[in-house]
Amino acid sequence: MKISVWKSIPIRSSEITPRSLYLRRREFLKLGAVGAAAALLAACSLADRPISTATPPLRVTPQPGQDEYGDPLTPYEAITNYNNYYEFSTDKEAVARLAKDFQTRPWTIEVSGLVAKPQVFDIEELLRKYPQEERIYRLRCVEGWSMVIPWLGFPLSKLLNDVEPLSSARYVSFLSVSRPEEMPGMRSSFYPWPYREGLRLDEALHPLTILASGLYGEMLPNQNGAPLRLVVPWKYGFKSAKAIVKIELTETQPATFWNLIAPDEYGFYSNVNPQKPHPRWSQATERRIGESGRRPTLMFNGYAEEVAHLYSGMDLMQNY
Repeated sequence: MKISVWKSIPIRSSEITPRSLYLRRREFLKLGAVGAAAALLAACSLADRPISTATPPLRVTPQPGQDEYGDPLTPYEAITNYNNYYEFSTDKEAVARLAKDFQTRPWTIEVSGLVAKPQVFDIEELLRKYPQEERIYRLRCVEGWSMVIPWLGFPLSKLLNDVEPLSSARYVSFLSVSRPEEMPGMRSSFYPWPYREGLRLDEALHPLTILASGLYGEMLPNQNGAPLRLVVPWKYGFKSAKAIVKIELTETQPATFWNLIAPDEYGFYSNVNPQKPHPRWSQATERRIGESGRRPTLMFNGYAEEVAHLYSGMDLMQNY
């Protein structure tokens, strides 16, 4: 099995390329091959009927300004001005304005739970310890729109391996910051704040799963989840928790924000699956921001070759 990886590029905040120069000097890296990802957890409950996965289009060597399917990057202005971030607002076009004064320094991230070496990292220490890599990932929203984003980040597996998960660890939970004084959306009592998300441990250890601290060669904007957010490209965007303050390894499946609100609409796995309709809309097509019309949705958001084996034997219509 082939897993796409990217070259590690150490980047300090003082050395980040201005966006105006990014597309002219950026050379996208060729896809390579590495060994298989972490093995499937034996303790996970699997259903009998596997779902079929459509063969994705033939990939090409990425060119400047494109992903590996030849799709152009979504413009920076669109990525940073059309945001799902309910802590600030349910209005996607209002988030950037409301988030502009959000304070991301100082910032710490606690890594704890079923690990041998729990730690609390200062954000600057964390970014020095784990050099940033360039990754172009598609982001697919459950509401039916998508983007192609050039992230800066590092594999979550590097952090998790350093804290040494115990044999009893089966899941990883992510807790976002709670600051209603700076995040007006959190003043709504309807939602179960703070925001929580979770992955199975093998999903968290997969090479495609990253913690992102930037995009388009710049530090991550507040409205996109600064200073550190999860990015899991084969899952719907709401799985990628923003403004993370705590990562905890657990034995039991953690409760997650949207699954608590509407479990019939937002399952724990939340894999991009065009065959599984949302109760209120189809997932078969999507609208790429900046394009007219709609395009077919790819199974696992186009990353089936890399991740389908994680769900071998599972019925993804039930385990959605």
